[in-house]
Amino acid sequence: MEGIQHRMVNVNGITMHVAEKGQGGPTILFLHGFPEVWYSWRHQILALSSLGYHTIAPDLRGYGDTESPISVTSYTYMQIVGDLVALIDSLGEDQVFLVGHDWGSIIGWYLCLFRPDRIKAFFCLSIPFMPRKPKMKPLESMRLFYGEDYYICRFQEPGKMEEEIAHYGTSEVLKSIITSRQSGPPRLPKDNPFGIKPDAPIKLPSWFSEEDLSYYANKFNQKGFTGPLNYYRAFDLNWEMTAPWTNVQVKVPVKFITGDLDCVYTTPGVKEYIQSDAFKRDVPLLDEVVVMEGVGHFINQEKAEEISSSIYDFIKKF
Repeated sequence: MEGIQHRMVNVNGITMHVAEKGQGGPTILFLHGFPEVWYSWRHQILALSSLGYHTIAPDLRGYGDTESPISVTSYTYMQIVGDLVALIDSLGEDQVFLVGHDWGSIIGWYLCLFRPDRIKAFFCLSIPFMPRKPKMKPLESMRLFYGEDYYICRFQEPGKMEEEIAHYGTSEVLKSIITSRQSGPPRLPKDNPFGIKPDAPIKLPSWFSEEDLSYYANKFNQKGFTGPLNYYRAFDLNWEMTAPWTNVQVKVPVKFITGDLDCVYTTPGVKEYIQSDAFKRDVPLLDEVVVMEGVGHFINQEKAEEISSSIYDFIKKF
Protein backbone atom coordinates (compact mmCIF):
# COMPACT_ATOMS: atom_id res chain seq x y z
CA MET A 1 0.00 0.00 0.00
CA GLU A 2 1.44 3.31 -1.17
CA GLY A 3 5.06 2.78 -0.21
CA ILE A 4 4.63 0.73 2.97
CA GLN A 5 7.74 -1.43 3.28
CA HIS A 6 7.95 -4.88 4.84
CA ARG A 7 10.85 -6.66 6.49
CA MET A 8 11.67 -9.39 8.98
CA VAL A 9 13.46 -8.67 12.27
CA ASN A 10 15.00 -11.11 14.74
CA VAL A 11 13.72 -10.21 18.20
CA ASN A 12 13.79 -12.10 21.49
CA GLY A 13 14.39 -15.47 19.83
CA ILE A 14 11.67 -15.20 17.17
CA THR A 15 11.37 -13.74 13.67
CA MET A 16 8.96 -10.80 13.52
CA HIS A 17 7.36 -9.22 10.47
CA VAL A 18 7.03 -5.43 10.49
CA ALA A 19 5.38 -2.97 8.13
CA GLU A 20 6.73 0.57 8.14
CA LYS A 21 6.75 3.88 6.35
CA GLY A 22 8.57 7.16 6.83
CA GLN A 23 12.13 7.60 7.98
CA GLY A 24 14.03 10.16 10.00
CA GLY A 25 11.20 11.45 12.19
CA PRO A 26 10.03 10.34 15.64
CA THR A 27 8.90 6.69 15.70
CA ILE A 28 5.32 5.58 16.34
CA LEU A 29 4.91 1.91 17.23
CA PHE A 30 1.45 0.48 16.46
CA LEU A 31 0.18 -2.67 18.21
CA HIS A 32 -2.80 -4.51 16.70
CA GLY A 33 -5.49 -6.56 18.42
CA PHE A 34 -7.51 -9.75 17.86
CA PRO A 35 -8.40 -10.95 15.27
CA GLU A 36 -6.16 -8.65 13.26
CA VAL A 37 -2.63 -8.12 11.95
CA TRP A 38 -0.45 -5.06 11.21
CA TYR A 39 -2.91 -4.19 8.42
CA SER A 40 -5.45 -2.83 10.91
CA TRP A 41 -3.22 0.27 11.14
CA ARG A 42 -2.97 0.83 7.36
CA HIS A 43 -4.80 4.19 7.51
CA GLN A 44 -2.75 5.52 10.43
CA ILE A 45 0.56 4.38 8.90
CA LEU A 46 -0.16 6.41 5.78
CA ALA A 47 -1.56 9.44 7.60
CA LEU A 48 1.14 9.78 10.26
CA SER A 49 4.07 9.01 7.97
CA SER A 50 2.87 11.86 5.72
CA LEU A 51 3.23 14.15 8.75
CA GLY A 52 6.90 13.32 9.22
CA TYR A 53 6.75 10.33 11.56
CA HIS A 54 8.44 6.95 11.21
CA THR A 55 5.48 4.56 11.54
CA ILE A 56 6.02 0.88 12.27
CA ALA A 57 3.46 -1.87 12.87
CA PRO A 58 4.54 -5.43 13.65
CA ASP A 59 2.54 -8.59 13.44
CA LEU A 60 2.64 -9.59 17.12
CA ARG A 61 3.97 -13.07 17.91
CA GLY A 62 1.53 -15.73 16.72
CA TYR A 63 0.00 -13.46 14.07
CA GLY A 64 0.45 -12.89 10.35
CA ASP A 65 4.00 -13.39 9.11
CA THR A 66 5.60 -13.34 12.56
CA GLU A 67 6.76 -16.59 14.12
CA SER A 68 4.09 -18.51 16.04
CA PRO A 69 5.32 -20.66 18.93
CA ILE A 70 2.88 -23.45 19.82
CA SER A 71 2.98 -23.46 23.63
CA VAL A 72 0.62 -21.28 25.68
CA THR A 73 3.59 -20.45 27.92
CA SER A 74 5.18 -18.59 24.99
CA TYR A 75 2.48 -15.89 25.10
CA THR A 76 2.97 -14.16 28.43
CA TYR A 77 3.22 -10.39 28.82
CA MET A 78 6.90 -10.88 29.62
CA GLN A 79 7.68 -12.47 26.27
CA ILE A 80 5.51 -10.19 24.14
CA VAL A 81 6.81 -7.05 25.83
CA GLY A 82 10.28 -8.56 25.41
CA ASP A 83 9.66 -8.83 21.66
CA LEU A 84 8.73 -5.16 21.51
CA VAL A 85 11.64 -3.89 23.60
CA ALA A 86 13.96 -5.87 21.30
CA LEU A 87 12.19 -4.32 18.29
CA ILE A 88 12.68 -0.81 19.71
CA ASP A 89 16.35 -1.66 20.33
CA SER A 90 16.70 -2.86 16.72
CA LEU A 91 15.51 0.56 15.55
CA GLY A 92 18.26 2.26 17.54
CA GLU A 93 15.63 4.23 19.46
CA ASP A 94 15.69 5.13 23.15
CA GLN A 95 11.99 5.96 23.18
CA VAL A 96 8.97 5.67 20.87
CA PHE A 97 5.38 6.82 20.80
CA LEU A 98 3.07 3.87 21.40
CA VAL A 99 -0.40 3.29 19.90
CA GLY A 100 -2.45 0.20 20.75
CA HIS A 101 -5.88 -1.30 20.17
CA ASP A 102 -7.55 -4.32 21.82
CA TRP A 103 -4.77 -6.83 22.67
CA GLY A 104 -2.33 -4.22 21.42
CA SER A 105 -3.65 -1.98 24.18
CA ILE A 106 -3.26 -4.67 26.84
CA ILE A 107 0.32 -5.34 25.73
CA GLY A 108 0.84 -1.57 25.52
CA TRP A 109 -0.18 -1.10 29.16
CA TYR A 110 2.32 -3.73 30.26
CA LEU A 111 5.06 -2.29 28.07
CA CYS A 112 4.42 1.04 29.83
CA LEU A 113 4.31 -0.69 33.23
CA PHE A 114 7.49 -2.72 32.76
CA ARG A 115 9.55 -0.23 30.71
CA PRO A 116 8.17 3.32 31.04
CA ASP A 117 11.64 4.59 30.12
CA ARG A 118 11.10 3.41 26.52
CA ILE A 119 7.72 5.11 25.90
CA LYS A 120 7.25 8.87 25.29
CA ALA A 121 3.45 8.66 25.40
CA PHE A 122 0.75 6.02 24.92
CA PHE A 123 -2.34 6.50 22.75
CA CYS A 124 -4.72 3.73 23.82
CA LEU A 125 -7.88 2.50 22.12
CA SER A 126 -10.72 0.40 23.54
CA ILE A 127 -9.16 -1.36 26.54
CA PRO A 128 -8.30 0.60 29.68
CA PHE A 129 -5.60 -0.41 32.14
CA MET A 130 -6.85 -3.39 34.11
CA PRO A 131 -5.07 -3.42 37.47
CA ARG A 132 -4.24 -6.83 38.90
CA LYS A 133 -6.76 -8.10 41.46
CA PRO A 134 -4.73 -10.23 43.88
CA LYS A 135 -7.61 -12.15 45.50
CA MET A 136 -8.96 -14.01 42.46
CA LYS A 137 -7.48 -15.40 39.25
CA PRO A 138 -8.85 -13.78 36.08
CA LEU A 139 -10.57 -16.88 34.64
CA GLU A 140 -12.25 -17.69 37.93
CA SER A 141 -13.50 -14.12 38.07
CA MET A 142 -14.73 -14.18 34.44
CA ARG A 143 -16.63 -17.43 34.92
CA LEU A 144 -18.22 -16.10 38.09
CA PHE A 145 -19.34 -12.77 36.60
CA TYR A 146 -20.01 -13.61 32.94
CA GLY A 147 -20.56 -17.39 32.77
CA GLU A 148 -19.03 -20.24 30.79
CA ASP A 149 -20.19 -18.81 27.44
CA TYR A 150 -18.14 -15.64 27.92
CA TYR A 151 -15.82 -15.54 24.92
CA ILE A 152 -12.57 -15.69 26.91
CA CYS A 153 -13.84 -18.73 28.82
CA ARG A 154 -14.83 -20.39 25.54
CA PHE A 155 -11.32 -19.76 24.15
CA GLN A 156 -9.58 -21.76 26.90
CA GLU A 157 -9.65 -25.40 25.75
CA PRO A 158 -6.72 -25.95 23.35
CA GLY A 159 -7.90 -26.87 19.86
CA LYS A 160 -11.62 -26.52 20.58
CA MET A 161 -12.20 -22.97 19.31
CA GLU A 162 -9.83 -23.61 16.42
CA GLU A 163 -12.16 -26.45 15.35
CA GLU A 164 -15.26 -24.27 15.68
CA ILE A 165 -13.72 -21.49 13.58
CA ALA A 166 -12.69 -24.02 10.93
CA HIS A 167 -16.24 -25.39 10.87
CA TYR A 168 -17.81 -22.00 10.14
CA GLY A 169 -14.97 -20.72 7.95
CA THR A 170 -12.32 -18.09 8.63
CA SER A 171 -13.89 -15.37 6.48
CA GLU A 172 -17.35 -15.77 7.99
CA VAL A 173 -16.01 -15.76 11.56
CA LEU A 174 -13.86 -12.68 10.93
CA LYS A 175 -16.79 -10.93 9.30
CA SER A 176 -19.04 -11.75 12.27
CA ILE A 177 -16.54 -10.43 14.83
CA ILE A 178 -15.53 -7.28 12.97
CA THR A 179 -19.09 -6.20 12.09
CA SER A 180 -20.60 -6.98 15.51
CA ARG A 181 -22.45 -4.16 17.28
CA GLN A 182 -23.65 -6.29 20.20
CA SER A 183 -23.02 -4.77 23.58
CA GLY A 184 -20.84 -6.70 25.98
CA PRO A 185 -19.92 -8.92 27.61
CA PRO A 186 -19.39 -10.92 24.38
CA ARG A 187 -20.74 -14.46 24.60
CA LEU A 188 -20.26 -17.41 22.26
CA PRO A 189 -23.08 -19.93 22.79
CA LYS A 190 -22.14 -23.50 21.94
CA ASP A 191 -24.89 -23.59 19.31
CA ASN A 192 -23.74 -21.34 16.45
CA PRO A 193 -21.31 -19.21 18.53
CA PHE A 194 -20.76 -16.58 15.86
CA GLY A 195 -24.40 -16.24 14.80
CA ILE A 196 -23.61 -17.20 11.21
CA LYS A 197 -26.70 -17.89 9.07
CA PRO A 198 -26.17 -19.02 5.47
CA ASP A 199 -29.54 -17.59 4.45
CA ALA A 200 -28.74 -14.20 5.99
CA PRO A 201 -25.22 -13.20 4.89
CA ILE A 202 -23.48 -10.49 6.88
CA LYS A 203 -23.05 -7.20 5.04
CA LEU A 204 -19.70 -5.48 5.42
CA PRO A 205 -19.70 -1.85 6.65
CA SER A 206 -18.38 0.94 4.45
CA TRP A 207 -15.11 1.11 6.40
CA PHE A 208 -14.17 -2.57 5.88
CA SER A 209 -14.03 -3.88 2.30
CA GLU A 210 -14.02 -7.35 0.78
CA GLU A 211 -10.35 -6.71 -0.03
CA ASP A 212 -9.65 -5.99 3.67
CA LEU A 213 -11.50 -9.15 4.71
CA SER A 214 -9.58 -11.20 2.14
CA TYR A 215 -6.24 -9.92 3.46
CA TYR A 216 -7.12 -10.89 7.04
CA ALA A 217 -8.56 -14.27 6.06
CA ASN A 218 -5.52 -15.20 3.99
CA LYS A 219 -3.18 -14.46 6.89
CA PHE A 220 -5.27 -16.43 9.40
CA ASN A 221 -5.68 -19.33 6.98
CA GLN A 222 -1.90 -19.49 6.63
CA LYS A 223 -1.06 -19.23 10.31
CA GLY A 224 -4.18 -20.50 12.07
CA PHE A 225 -5.70 -19.19 15.29
CA THR A 226 -3.75 -21.08 17.96
CA GLY A 227 -1.17 -18.32 18.51
CA PRO A 228 -3.77 -15.55 18.84
CA LEU A 229 -5.98 -17.68 21.11
CA ASN A 230 -2.99 -18.49 23.31
CA TYR A 231 -2.97 -14.84 24.43
CA TYR A 232 -6.32 -15.54 26.12
CA ARG A 233 -5.13 -18.91 27.44
CA ALA A 234 -2.24 -17.22 29.25
CA PHE A 235 -4.44 -14.91 31.38
CA ASP A 236 -3.98 -16.85 34.62
CA LEU A 237 -0.27 -17.37 33.96
CA ASN A 238 0.12 -13.62 33.41
CA TRP A 239 -1.73 -13.00 36.67
CA GLU A 240 0.80 -15.15 38.52
CA MET A 241 3.81 -13.60 36.81
CA THR A 242 2.74 -9.99 37.35
CA ALA A 243 2.27 -10.33 41.12
CA PRO A 244 5.30 -8.04 41.76
CA TRP A 245 3.47 -5.22 39.95
CA THR A 246 0.30 -5.33 42.09
CA ASN A 247 -0.84 -1.75 42.83
CA VAL A 248 1.93 -0.22 40.67
CA GLN A 249 0.80 2.80 38.67
CA VAL A 250 1.37 3.31 34.94
CA LYS A 251 3.48 6.47 34.83
CA VAL A 252 3.45 7.34 31.13
CA PRO A 253 1.35 10.12 29.50
CA VAL A 254 -1.80 8.47 28.11
CA LYS A 255 -4.78 9.42 25.99
CA PHE A 256 -7.65 6.92 25.95
CA ILE A 257 -10.40 6.68 23.33
CA THR A 258 -13.24 4.19 22.98
CA GLY A 259 -16.60 3.94 21.24
CA ASP A 260 -19.86 3.92 23.17
CA LEU A 261 -20.90 0.76 21.28
CA ASP A 262 -17.63 -1.06 22.01
CA CYS A 263 -18.26 -4.49 23.56
CA VAL A 264 -15.50 -3.80 26.11
CA TYR A 265 -16.87 -0.41 27.14
CA THR A 266 -20.37 -1.88 27.52
CA THR A 267 -19.18 -4.81 29.65
CA PRO A 268 -20.45 -4.27 33.24
CA GLY A 269 -17.93 -2.41 35.37
CA VAL A 270 -15.74 -1.11 32.55
CA LYS A 271 -17.61 2.11 31.80
CA GLU A 272 -17.83 2.83 35.50
CA TYR A 273 -14.07 2.34 35.94
CA ILE A 274 -13.19 4.49 32.93
CA GLN A 275 -15.40 7.33 34.15
CA SER A 276 -14.29 7.09 37.79
CA ASP A 277 -11.34 8.50 39.68
CA ALA A 278 -9.90 4.97 39.84
CA PHE A 279 -8.64 5.08 36.23
CA LYS A 280 -6.83 8.34 36.91
CA ARG A 281 -5.46 6.94 40.16
CA ASP A 282 -4.00 3.92 38.36
CA VAL A 283 -2.76 6.06 35.44
CA PRO A 284 -1.83 9.41 37.04
CA LEU A 285 -0.60 10.92 33.74
CA LEU A 286 -3.91 10.17 31.99
CA ASP A 287 -4.34 13.19 29.73
CA GLU A 288 -7.87 12.67 28.43
CA VAL A 289 -10.65 10.11 28.06
CA VAL A 290 -12.82 10.34 24.93
CA VAL A 291 -15.95 8.26 24.27
CA MET A 292 -17.01 8.50 20.61
CA GLU A 293 -20.75 8.17 19.96
CA GLY A 294 -22.09 5.48 17.65
CA VAL A 295 -18.72 3.75 17.25
CA GLY A 296 -17.96 0.08 17.83
CA HIS A 297 -14.89 -1.90 18.86
CA PHE A 298 -12.74 -1.61 15.72
CA ILE A 299 -12.49 2.14 16.15
CA ASN A 300 -9.17 2.77 14.35
CA GLN A 301 -10.68 1.38 11.15
CA GLU A 302 -14.26 2.63 11.57
CA LYS A 303 -13.12 6.19 12.34
CA ALA A 304 -9.73 6.10 10.64
CA GLU A 305 -9.34 9.83 9.89
CA GLU A 306 -10.53 10.94 13.32
CA ILE A 307 -8.20 8.53 15.09
CA SER A 308 -5.21 9.53 12.96
CA SER A 309 -5.88 13.20 13.74
CA SER A 310 -6.30 12.45 17.44
CA ILE A 311 -3.00 10.57 17.56
CA TYR A 312 -1.24 13.50 15.90
CA ASP A 313 -2.87 16.09 18.17
CA PHE A 314 -1.77 14.11 21.24
CA ILE A 315 1.80 13.15 20.38
CA LYS A 316 2.82 16.47 18.84
CA LYS A 317 2.77 17.89 22.39
CA PHE A 318 5.80 15.81 23.39
